[in-house]
Amino acid sequence: MTSCILSIDQGTTSTRTILFNREGQVVGLAQEEFPQHFPGSGWVEHNVDDIWQSTLRTARQALTNAGKTIHDIAALSITNQRETAIVWDRHTGEPIHNAIVWQDRRTSDYCQQLRRAGHTETIQAKTGLLIDPYFSASKVHWLLENVEGARERAERGELLFGTVDSYLIWKLTGGRQHRTDATNASRTCLFNIHEQCWDSELLELFGIPESMMPEVMDCSAEFGKTDAQLLGASVLIAGVAGDQQAALVGQACFEPGMVKSTYGTGCFMIMNTGDKAELSKNKLLTTVGYRINGKVTYAMEGSIFVAGATVQWMRDGLKLFQDASETETLARKTGVGHGVYLVPAFTGLGAPHWDPQARGAIFGLTRSTGIAEIVAAGLQSVCYQTRDLQECMNADTSAPTETLRVDGGMVSNNWVMQFLADILNVRVDRPYILETTALGSAYLAGLQIGWYDSLHDITSLWNCERSFSPRMSEEERDSLYTGWLEAVDRVRSGDTGES
Repeated sequence: MTSCILSIDQGTTSTRTILFNREGQVVGLAQEEFPQHFPGSGWVEHNVDDIWQSTLRTARQALTNAGKTIHDIAALSITNQRETAIVWDRHTGEPIHNAIVWQDRRTSDYCQQLRRAGHTETIQAKTGLLIDPYFSASKVHWLLENVEGARERAERGELLFGTVDSYLIWKLTGGRQHRTDATNASRTCLFNIHEQCWDSELLELFGIPESMMPEVMDCSAEFGKTDAQLLGASVLIAGVAGDQQAALVGQACFEPGMVKSTYGTGCFMIMNTGDKAELSKNKLLTTVGYRINGKVTYAMEGSIFVAGATVQWMRDGLKLFQDASETETLARKTGVGHGVYLVPAFTGLGAPHWDPQARGAIFGLTRSTGIAEIVAAGLQSVCYQTRDLQECMNADTSAPTETLRVDGGMVSNNWVMQFLADILNVRVDRPYILETTALGSAYLAGLQIGWYDSLHDITSLWNCERSFSPRMSEEERDSLYTGWLEAVDRVRSGDTGES
């Protein structure tokens, strides 16, 4: 009897494979970090084979760690870093270039040209997105223009484009299926979220042949069966969603107005808006939350490029500590009002600033500043950026957020969670299962294979491990946040993303 769903969580700095049982509990896990490549200022790439091999190894290792075989697996699911662009040969599977990662800013000038040409309103109306290097379209355009022979090969129908999920589906099925899901499609800047199809006008604008594009499926669907030689037997890929939408499902945010925030490499705050694709007036994004049985649920999202990556930088770049678990103890040594602000604009600023030319800085250093203060400032920067998103989200919606569900690696830090509750002035709920991204895609697969009859079944599986309630005075909260806003103003480049 099949007892588990194997969930591949292909992230920006590592790949994880997690086995979940029907109750949403972790049965087995394997994780592998892989290198990042920075060939230029603001450029971020991945070796595509690193993505594939780490996926294959962690899938095999997770089965071994759980004492399971592929015959114990009811279905496979995929969740992934979004917007990262891969172009490969449809016959050989050979990528034409490294993957261009969502954080990459090399197309800033091109995006500015598009804004100046007056395309902002059309793109937002069709896709819910802004013109920014963050999204896949400008990355694919760059590949076709800068890799020798790529445009000619694309025009001849020899090349395929996909986000990471699409590439993994293609590889896992032995090149038989070129598919993606509606959530990942909605992050390309090429997908009409109202008509739920690739938009011919946008494909023409970015110079991308439609023959390159994958078939768009529901999040719960039959994406194809894996090649039996890869894992020992063929298994159905039954659930796919971009990592932040998968976390929305994993957090059971199925009612309009419910909000979750995920703290991984970046930070992504998403509100379920139901069947309405509400366009933000405050530079947030409108996106597909999930699509099940052909029905689209939309969401409003704020994206922060650097969250957990700040901790990684303080560990690996500054060598301030050896393990991320040390940060809570360090932060407790100094408290919150130390006067230091770290703005982690390493690859520009995301929402609501959308400033690709901004760069990071630390302000407020004195002779008394030490490691503890800088670490605390790095942790607080994530919370301040979440407050930036909250301010916009509250302005765009009629009902301010009262509760925030959180997940991701950083939320195990109790000091950060308390400061987050304090600076947002909302209750922060942390679930028992923090792997909500992988869990959400597993739930989607479970819906497809009949493990769950409805979203209500999934809601009943969500449990809160701990809540953090605000206890900071309004005066202190406002004073700290004002200091943050002043620090951000000092790193802004003036490229606001306006047309």
